[in-house]
Order: sequence, then structure tokens, then C-alpha cells
Amino acid sequence: MSTSTVYEQIDQIRKTWGNRLLILGHHYQDSSVVACCDAVGDSLELSRLAAASDAERIIFCGVRFMAETADILIRDEAGKSCGRSVWQPAPTAGCPMADMADGPTLEAAWEYLSKVATDCPLTPIVYVNSSAEVKAVCGKHGGSACTSGNGKRVVKHFLKQGHRILFAPDQHLCTNIMRELGYPPEAVAVWHRSLPNGGLTDEQIRKARLIAWDGCCPIHASYTIGDVAAARAANPGAELLIHPEAPAPVAALADHTGSTKGIIDVIARAEPDQTFIVGTEEHLVKRLAQNKEPKVVSLRPIICNDMGLTTPEQILAVLQTWNEACHVVVPDERVLDARACVERMLAL
Repeated sequence: MSTSTVYEQIDQIRKTWGNRLLILGHHYQDSSVVACCDAVGDSLELSRLAAASDAERIIFCGVRFMAETADILIRDEAGKSCGRSVWQPAPTAGCPMADMADGPTLEAAWEYLSKVATDCPLTPIVYVNSSAEVKAVCGKHGGSACTSGNGKRVVKHFLKQGHRILFAPDQHLCTNIMRELGYPPEAVAVWHRSLPNGGLTDEQIRKARLIAWDGCCPIHASYTIGDVAAARAANPGAELLIHPEAPAPVAALADHTGSTKGIIDVIARAEPDQTFIVGTEEHLVKRLAQNKEPKVVSLRPIICNDMGLTTPEQILAVLQTWNEACHVVVPDERVLDARACVERMLAL
């Protein structure tokens, strides 16, 4: 079946559903998928759109944790289903970073750290790029989610309250946040989940203001100082925009670190004669580069394989069959704690 035929059939089914259907796509999706979507954005932005809509069925073109967050936010006040549902066209599309933290392991780390360091409250903060199971553990212990865009505000809030923070699962994001807030490197201790007691001494734990889980995004964590040097040499005078999931030594060289939306906004406000080197997933970089002014080049082209799993053909298949394998349902017992985790962030 040709791509044009797939698009035509998707459109025909959409007309039948009308406002009862909403198709959402993450910025990192391929342009062929973006063309099928009602809205494109970052994961939390799209989940909030899902919650605010009246759509009965929401197709989320992204990875698992994104669809889970949407399902959490569309539930009723008691955390129960209210006749609305979330569907993921590529049900095997996960997130390697989200998989680096699970609920029981995070729970065990929180309990151990709480016993070792009793001088101040220990608050978990979890990156929104985490599973519903991890968000539920965070919410149960009074913690908050954060995004790459608001992470600095969330971390600063709890530090000002005198709390010590356990941050999961991205060590680079929280290390960059702490650096930008002016904290020295020794204020952050990295919890190695595969080592007894995280590989940390009691003294290291008590000295740290933030304990960083040792997870990372394989895409952004692969950028190097050499990549920056090569890109700057090839594009004299260009500004470097990089996602804060990049390692701290690399992020420190950027003219601006920011979320996908933050990067998009910087380029949207730019003068036509400016040039930007962008360090994030290549599907987004290519779309940003489609407009010749300002000029956008890639720091180093990297594709997220999981984001690339979704296709227009899979969207059509969901619309035609509503295969239960694509139906994303967070267990009821996790919903309220996971939602509390997200709502605390939204309240800050």
C-alpha cells in the first residue's frame, strides 16, 4: 500500500470519529508520522493536551512512558477509567533511560538513603521520562516529577526547603541542573544501582545535596567534546543548542541548554542570518533545518531507534482494529500516586 493511500485511509477513519479521536506525536517522530498527528509536542505537553481534550480515544505516537503519563492524566479523580483510552501504535517502543530505573529498586534506594542521612528530609524527584511504576514510588514518598524544561525550578524548590534529593533516572540532567544552580560537583553523588549501597559511603551520602541515579539517555549521552569542537570548526560563529541530557562537560560548552521546546523556541525567535548547531534527536533537527533561515545543522546525527518504530501504517492498523496489544493501561493501584507525582510538579 502506498503512503498516500495510507494517509487517505487514516483521514477517512478520522472523519468518522471526529472529535472523539485525537492523534498526538512527539517531536522526535519521523515527519511521515507527524503528518498524521493533530498535535506535536514534548511528552508532558501532549499528555496535558490529552487530559484537556474530550477525545474518547487517544493515539500517542511516542514511547511507552509517554502513553502511560497520558493514561494517568485522563483518569477520573478516583484514578478510575472514565471511558477514555490511550493507544500506542508501536507497543514495543520503550525508552532505554526509563528502563534504567524500576519501582522496587528505587524504593529500596530511598529506604536506605533515608536511614543513612537523617539530618534532613529525602525527597525523590523523577524525570518525566520514567515509568508509571517509578512515578508511583516518587508520588508515594511526597516527591515530584520534572521535565528538562522545568527541572531547575523543581530541584531549586526542594533544595530551598532544606531537602536532600534522590533524582532518577537521568544523572546528566540533574548534574547539569545543579551546575546551573551554582552547586559544586561534590554536592552531587551518583547512585550506582548495580552496586551495594549505590557504591557510596555514608559520608558521601551525608555530604551530598542530591543523589543522582546512574541512568542516561543513550542518544544525548553519546555527545562528546570532540563533537562540539568539530561542529564549531565547521560552522564558525554558530550558536550551540543542546539538550540537558548531554554529559555535563559537553553541556557546559553550549550557548544554550534546553528542552526540545526550549530549543525550538530559541530558533523561532532567531534572526534569519543566524546559524545554530543543535544537539538532539535527528528527526527534530531535520524538521528544524527544513526552513533555510535561520540555518540549522546537527551536532552529530543520532536517531532514537524506539522513536523510529512508529509508522503511518501502524497508526492505520490501530484505527482499523483497535488491537488490545496497543492499548496502554496503567494498573489502577499505581495511578493516584503517579498522578500526585506529576501534579506536584504542575503546582510549582
